Amino acid sequence: MVRPAHHNQIEIAMPEVELCAWLGSALPGDRLAYHRGVLCRDCSPTNSRLDEKNRAELQRVARRARLASDMGLAYLVQRRNGPDDYTYLVIARKKPRNGQGALKTVVGIQEAGQWV
Repeated sequence: MVRPAHHNQIEIAMPEVELCAWLGSALPGDRLAYHRGVLCRDCSPTNSRLDEKNRAELQRVARRARLASDMGLAYLVQRRNGPDDYTYLVIARKKPRNGQGALKTVVGIQEAGQWV
């Protein structure tokens, strides 16, 4: 899903809704790249080279990936491609015993146009 980037090129691999759909259907060991760049810088309101809309979407995707990790549904890893160039991956784990509850928490519901 992530294409090779030129140095200084930032890629957002997917919107949050696609990450949620992937989490719902992923099998253990499945991998998905959700960002390429420098995540902490690209999410920063003062240092990001992304416009406000894309920065906000990246923040939502990163937050959702972190929640999946915290709930035991995925591992988060990064691969260094070069200076200031990382690929951020989410790797599906075996669903925990409370997998359906955890998955519902991570995937959430959409209310009034906002994913919660």
